[in-house]
Amino acid sequence: MGLVARALEATGISTLVLTAAHSITKAANPPRAAYVDMPLGYTAGKPHDEEFQKLLLRTALNSGTAIESPGTIIDTAIKWSDDPSWKQEASSGLNNGVVSVQGDTRSERTDIPQYQSEEDREAAEG
Repeated sequence: MGLVARALEATGISTLVLTAAHSITKAANPPRAAYVDMPLGYTAGKPHDEEFQKLLLRTALNSGTAIESPGTIIDTAIKWSDDPSWKQEASSGLNNGVVSVQGDTRSERTDIPQYQSEEDREAAEG
């Protein structure tokens, strides 16, 4: 989304990326971003919890207006739960069919390119 946000900004349309993956978003360097501590796949909030979703979006949009430097990621302090145990069950989303014994499998982004397969690496380098 960071790349799309930059392209939209180049046409004069302001953007704000909402993200649950801080380090990946930092690597993509969108013009503005708001971080929420949520499971991947649930960045916009808990399913069927309209009030939580409204709070999350209002907070993110209000936070975004304070960003003055391109590439800034604001931490909204919005999180899935005050109880961090949800991270032990999270993988690429809660209850989406992905089961991981490792718990929260979100990992920090590095400067070293990562590929899902050797074919992907070859395509990127070719």
